Amino acid sequence: MENSRPVALDNTGRYMHTQADRLRAQGPASQVEIPGGVLVWSINSYAVSKQLLSDPNVTKSARNHWPAFINGDIPSDWEMISWVAMDNVSTTFGKDHRRLRRLIGKAFSSRRPEDVRPLATRITNALLDRMEAAAAAGEVVDLKAAFAYPLPGMLVAELIGMSEEARVAAAKVMDMMARTDVTPDQGQEILLGWRGAIENLIALKRAEPGEDIASDLIAARDDDGSVLSEQELVDTTFAILGAGSETTINFFDNAVTALLTHPEQLALVKSGQVSWDEVIEEVLRVESPLASLPLRYAVEDIPLDGVTIPKGDPILINYAAIGRDSAVHGDSAGTFDVTRQDKEHLSFGYGPHYCLGAGIARMVGKTGLSALFERFPDLTLAVDPAELEPIPTFIMNGHLALPVHLSGVAAAAA
Repeated sequence: MENSRPVALDNTGRYMHTQADRLRAQGPASQVEIPGGVLVWSINSYAVSKQLLSDPNVTKSARNHWPAFINGDIPSDWEMISWVAMDNVSTTFGKDHRRLRRLIGKAFSSRRPEDVRPLATRITNALLDRMEAAAAAGEVVDLKAAFAYPLPGMLVAELIGMSEEARVAAAKVMDMMARTDVTPDQGQEILLGWRGAIENLIALKRAEPGEDIASDLIAARDDDGSVLSEQELVDTTFAILGAGSETTINFFDNAVTALLTHPEQLALVKSGQVSWDEVIEEVLRVESPLASLPLRYAVEDIPLDGVTIPKGDPILINYAAIGRDSAVHGDSAGTFDVTRQDKEHLSFGYGPHYCLGAGIARMVGKTGLSALFERFPDLTLAVDPAELEPIPTFIMNGHLALPVHLSGVAAAAA
């Protein structure tokens, strides 16, 4: 409505889907307010998101295409500064993005998921072994803290060559970064905290290179001999750590929650009528672990149906809304159903920024879920689903904790 201020995007995580439905009904793009009073265009339609994700006139580079950032109108202590101040493959544009993609792609070959599988299996089994004592005692276990959180975190940390001590310290920073209820002072601490942790890792790997992704990135050379700059190296390593752990943590959380609240569908999986691959795609569709990734920007005016996003305006793609678009998945779009034929989603992105680690993420998801339910087939929620507390953010989609009963330990595989 004219002269009315755009609605503030839900900062609590409680109304993520209902707000997305309302915004989608308003048209292809709706202006909303995010922390700091910053106005952005929220995109909740599958078709429009897919269009913009592959549009060359949409960029992720704040330093090149967001006037408010370039002119200093966005302060250095803005609550979400870490999301736009990075200089890595996820925030570059055009030829710079293609150069970084080539360099980083060398560390994510097509055989990497199979190379990583033994490590994922080893970490999974070690975590499940730790949980057996709690199962035998009938204790309530926070499955997020005991399994969903450490599995991807430990895996990605080992892949990039980070010690367990450094991983735990970095994880605290990443957890705060994902929240959108932080203060400006905390926002600045987050930025300095993750950069310091990764700078220490890079210095260590320069002195003692190993068989890990950080060492690979340091050594990577493009065809013309170019290498990653220091900031690109630090920011890209952190992006791999964050993207490979935070999203997978939320995936496990959402997958277990969905299966335990739909026992009839879990029974189909246990009986072999539905595969774990189908479960993974349906979870990614209906509960994208990444809700909205800040930010993209219009390089030129972008005309949509009935609205134009002006040049330089920030754009926020709502991944959690895309898979629930009834224009694609009908009236049941918001319902978890592992038997549906069309599970199309964009939770790994689309176009030039499609996730390099998608193959690894799917492998880890399948390894972890199958082993968890094989070891603990009688797994149940320990609270009413309505009592699960969402992460207070519009960036990630998950819960603060996932209390479960592990009762009924199956015999461990030999």
